Amino acid sequence: MASTRPILAILCLLWPAGAWAALEQADAAGLDFFEKKIRPVLTDKCYKCHSADAEKIKGGLLLDTREGIRRGGDDGPAIVPGHLEESLLIDAIRYQHKDTAMPPEKSGGKLPDAVIHDFEKWVQMGAPDPREGGKKIAVKKEAYEEAKKWWAWQPPQKSTAPVVKNSVWPKTEIDRFLLAGLTAKGLAPVGDADKATLLRRVYFDLIGLPPPPEALEAFLRDTAPDALAKVVDRLLASPQYGERWGRHWLDVARYAESSGKDVNVAFPNAWRYRDYVVAAFNADKPYDQFIREQLAGDLLPAKDDRARADHLVATGFLAIGPKGLNERDPRQFALDVADEQVDTMSQAFLGVTIACARCHDHKFDPIPQRDYYALAGIFLSTDTQYGTAGGIQNRRPTELIELPAAGTQAQIAKSMPTEERRRKEQRLDELKKEQKEIFTERFAAMRAAGGPNGAPPANADPRKQQRVLILVTQIGQLEAELKSFDASGQMKALAMGVRDLPATRPEPAFGRFGGGQFAGPFRQGLGRAPAFASIGDSALYTRGDVDKPGEKVPRGFAEILTKGRAAAIPAGTSGRLQLADWIAAPENPTTSRVMVNRVWHWLFGEGIVPTPDNFGTTGHLPSNQALLDTLAVEFREGGWSVKKLVREIVLSHAYQLASTYDAKSFAVDPENTLHWRMNKRRLDAECIRDAVLVASGQLESTAPAGSAIALAGNGPIGGRAFGVTESTIVDSGTRTNVRSLYLPIARDILPDALSVFDFPEPSLVTGSRETTNVPSQALFMLNSPFIGRASEKVSERVLAAVPNEVNFEQRVQLSYRLIFGRLPSMAEKSAAAQFFNRVPDQPRASDAPARGIAISAPGVTWATYCRALLASAEFRYVD
Repeated sequence: MASTRPILAILCLLWPAGAWAALEQADAAGLDFFEKKIRPVLTDKCYKCHSADAEKIKGGLLLDTREGIRRGGDDGPAIVPGHLEESLLIDAIRYQHKDTAMPPEKSGGKLPDAVIHDFEKWVQMGAPDPREGGKKIAVKKEAYEEAKKWWAWQPPQKSTAPVVKNSVWPKTEIDRFLLAGLTAKGLAPVGDADKATLLRRVYFDLIGLPPPPEALEAFLRDTAPDALAKVVDRLLASPQYGERWGRHWLDVARYAESSGKDVNVAFPNAWRYRDYVVAAFNADKPYDQFIREQLAGDLLPAKDDRARADHLVATGFLAIGPKGLNERDPRQFALDVADEQVDTMSQAFLGVTIACARCHDHKFDPIPQRDYYALAGIFLSTDTQYGTAGGIQNRRPTELIELPAAGTQAQIAKSMPTEERRRKEQRLDELKKEQKEIFTERFAAMRAAGGPNGAPPANADPRKQQRVLILVTQIGQLEAELKSFDASGQMKALAMGVRDLPATRPEPAFGRFGGGQFAGPFRQGLGRAPAFASIGDSALYTRGDVDKPGEKVPRGFAEILTKGRAAAIPAGTSGRLQLADWIAAPENPTTSRVMVNRVWHWLFGEGIVPTPDNFGTTGHLPSNQALLDTLAVEFREGGWSVKKLVREIVLSHAYQLASTYDAKSFAVDPENTLHWRMNKRRLDAECIRDAVLVASGQLESTAPAGSAIALAGNGPIGGRAFGVTESTIVDSGTRTNVRSLYLPIARDILPDALSVFDFPEPSLVTGSRETTNVPSQALFMLNSPFIGRASEKVSERVLAAVPNEVNFEQRVQLSYRLIFGRLPSMAEKSAAAQFFNRVPDQPRASDAPARGIAISAPGVTWATYCRALLASAEFRYVD
């Protein structure tokens, strides 16, 4: 391997001061995670002995405040953020030591594995915890009444753009709103970005890729007033626009191709939802229709089979979330799935954390527990079909939705020849026969011991017990695989999604274990809980405890947002259609605001409301509510067109500003909430990887059908029988040249090329990604074989286009155009010349026999030079 010293030499010329500093961010999603997953467990299981209200505080440990849980008790800190092994609370709940195991047996014993996993994830997230000072109490009645006056609960009002003295600067109404705010503070916007910088910005923002050199040359030559508008219109019409903006929405929709949690089982059909989202953004599907299709597409009318298929695939929004498939109690599983759906729906579309009211009235927003269970009843009346095969540790299998044959849905390249199908059907019959024989034998023994529901005999053969579990898995996998292909051997068009449960409770069925004779211990809790097997209202569960149901709560919506104006839910229906209509209704106060704010965030790096998933009282106030409300009303009245909104914002003068530092403006507004300049932003993980592929000429522009996980099929990710290993997923970003959108995304196992640059946690709604600047990112750019290969390809492009060594300056210029989308300055050209004078180019060892030693060969030094440019901060940032 070539020495990295030449790279480091040139990096000294390119790297800005402070680029190695790590940035810590308080993550609103982390606080929501605490409220939803951690606080309820602490309250229910720990506060009796470890809170200010405890009769006797055991071990000197208080867990009802952030300070208390971090300080710990007699034995040391209960929680050390980011460090599992140093956190005594984690050790206690894992039951690793009998003397310190918590909760004690008399209080319920060891917590479920899924809950322990939540606590581990919380600590790894940095243990975000909003609890200040003393104990937190529920919001009092008067505080609730005050919270109802919060700005987000009031309908948005359109305002006339302010009159400004500087009538020349504004290009749009957006500019007048912003300029008025700046003028009021005695500030003015900085100058405009140069054309090369602006073109690179708009390319990355609209399609997620850098501009090609010919596009830069054309834009620099075009002096017409509408030069930028022509570029914007062309990019909005590009199919790559949907790939960029679809990825934004997939962050919000917590898209992934596996279940995560205790058993990480593949979702091999999740990719259909991904492709639906891309197509929806490319077609500029009205946002209100986009909402309806994702929440209730199965209940909507469709003009033809293709539309019907799209509607069904859209409901994958509700099915792709994380799931604890090893949950023993089917009631708990149903409640957890509904809770995750309430949480995602409310944050994604409404910007409200309604799921925080599962165990108690919302601590901060005027959302009572009754409102939560009114919504939960809608999703408990819904059959979520995610399509995993039953087996060991996967107690919650489901079917998939078969799409209309004429829907012309894309298919992955898999088939099952007739002979293979026959062998597998024969094998399935053999396994079922063996299973029946074991069950018959054990049933007879149980009956002799006291009845069909008696305990297994004490002398039961443990090998046969193990064999039962193996048979369950093998039968489940074979059944799922056979159901994926039609009689001709072609793969069926199957999708994840939802549908309404039956209006009345069906007869109990015990799946592959047969009828009542094999009930009891052999069922292992498989199947849907009878209490949640049909459409109906949810009970209000005390502290969210499945064993403490209270009164039934009629299905409905959050009162603070509906003000009693939502349509009633007809008997015999889940209510999802009415829910979708209410969210998309013009009178809903948050829906249009939330989406406008998301678009603003994706274009400027920060929303008008900096907490895009939380418009509640714990979120931030808008920096310019008049502008937000006006855009929200216009968005709604203009047909809910996202492309139209994007175009309006990008063509504003504010968007076209430079990122220049101004001391006076910074002193008044260091966060740039008034938009006196453009925010300098680091590219996200996908843009960085895709830009490397574009610069090196390797990007495969054709969208693939499915993904590596889709091709592998059903089963635990990385399992012995699964077609894709964990390392294959981790390395996928460096071993394939498809756009990053199409890389396999499994929960807890992400491609390195994405995770190192802050790819979001795909189990959570993420409207705003964290952005860090840490050494591991620079090390990836310096040492990754992926970047090394790309550097060689860039150097080959440069030397092929400019083969004559005499034209050294042209080579440097082309390198800068390919990598930075601009021309080098005189100082940069001089630095390049100094570098090559110190380190003369040499051919790569593998090239020497075939190419000789001509300087035009893509040698080590040119590849090193290109790698240094790719590894620079400028490549990873957009001004």
